[in-house]
Amino acid sequence: APERLRAALGEWRGPAYAGFGAADWARGERSRLTELRLRAVERRAELLVELGRAAEAVPDLDAHLTEHPWREESWRLLALALYRTGRQADALAVLRRARVLLAGRLGIDPGPRLRRLEAGILAQDPDLDPPGEPADPAARLWARATEAYDRTVAAGSRARLESTVGLLRSLAVTGGGGLEAAREYRMTAVQAAEETGDAELTARVIGAYDVPANWTRSDDPVLARRLVDAAERTLGALPEGPATEAARCRLLATVALESRGVRSPRGPRAAAEAEGIARRLDDPALLAFALNGVFMQSCTRAGLAPRRDTIGAELVALGARHGLVNYEVLGHLIRLQARSARADFTSADEHATAVDRLAERHERPLVAVFTAWYLALRRAATAGPSAGSHDSAEAAYRSAAARLDGAGMPGLERGLLPLALLGLRLAHGRPAEVDPGADWGPYRPWAEPFALLAEGRSTEARNALRALAEPPPDLLYEALCCAEAALALALDDRPALRRTHDRLLAASGELAGAGSGLLTFGPVDGWLGAIRRALEA
Repeated sequence: APERLRAALGEWRGPAYAGFGAADWARGERSRLTELRLRAVERRAELLVELGRAAEAVPDLDAHLTEHPWREESWRLLALALYRTGRQADALAVLRRARVLLAGRLGIDPGPRLRRLEAGILAQDPDLDPPGEPADPAARLWARATEAYDRTVAAGSRARLESTVGLLRSLAVTGGGGLEAAREYRMTAVQAAEETGDAELTARVIGAYDVPANWTRSDDPVLARRLVDAAERTLGALPEGPATEAARCRLLATVALESRGVRSPRGPRAAAEAEGIARRLDDPALLAFALNGVFMQSCTRAGLAPRRDTIGAELVALGARHGLVNYEVLGHLIRLQARSARADFTSADEHATAVDRLAERHERPLVAVFTAWYLALRRAATAGPSAGSHDSAEAAYRSAAARLDGAGMPGLERGLLPLALLGLRLAHGRPAEVDPGADWGPYRPWAEPFALLAEGRSTEARNALRALAEPPPDLLYEALCCAEAALALALDDRPALRRTHDRLLAASGELAGAGSGLLTFGPVDGWLGAIRRALEA
């Protein structure tokens, strides 16, 4: 229930009916929705306290009361949460602060629930004690460690800030809500570090989030841009010298990672510089982080799957030799992708099996999302032209797509299924069928011309084709080039045909799009041949 409430609150965007502030009809509904949201914050905190997770409720309640100090129930919950984490003095201080604020601003005394809680804390009433300890030993250890940490490490301290990033890093590899929570709070931690004015601390906070990334499109481009800006500011403020080389490497790797999918010379330059520093320092963990940035910047043109395979091989070796499990997982996934691009499914199968074993042993649930998509890709790539084979491949794609629901990876999820189904049809020589109402996400510019063409609006389709930008530098570069080629062939647009031919040529011998490990538009050579025949006609 707390996680469902957190997800619901995450959907809230600013004041209700903000564009109709002066309208009489909006006032009542705005008040109702606002109250519903505030109560949801309190209900989530209440549940966390009841479930023995009081320490988790404290930060959100603190922030909530900064904006809504008249909420007596929030004051009560915050005081109770503090008491249950062993912070009796802080709990009493909160209740006294509530008394002063209510009397000073509203001219009223605290209500009976607040008064009873204060009396109970002063008397150390056993009814206020936390619920019974969980039976699971790991859960007991976690609860005790959390309480001890809250008692001994001061709120707002630098140690607490750095350890928070470590927790976010661990959350991110759990997938789903953990990944979303890590993304949500990461920038908050960076901002808090920047506010200290300590560039070295900020560098540690930014660089500590060395979570391996396998998908070359950002889940949150706005957040990514803000992180890049913070890393660049910190690079400018960091003192020069050997003592800060490792921190500089992590900042550069962060720039490379968070610039993924963006066509700019800065990302590749930052990746190369980070790799150079890491190799010079001979630090395996640092090198693995830097190589992740190099991988993210290895999609600037078609035909770079062999380069990515080399990166993946080094990550597998580094991870296995130095106990860097997350990077060993990443290396296998990269090699699975690269081998798929070359239609080497025997090797790709070996990497899929190896990474599934690692994921099971080390509890990495997101891996199963990628291997499920790989199996769908494999079926699509090896399916014959019959209707049964086509339907089987389509069902595999739909089953893989279902795994993305709740995985916390919108940059991967949005538009992926309709693009995969389009590629399946085109690879099998079938006419494109594009549902304009589907969520095409970032791939809509390549889908809309097909829809216009199906409606007989050839001139508009041609204009849309000519307005297409070069595909972004990510793992679906070749797939989108083939989608553009299919449009150019249908419209006999020679400039577009020549453009797509030149872009695809370096990927000759590959399966278009299969370097993603997710989908394919069929052999690149088939597309190149069709383009040449059209240009020669």
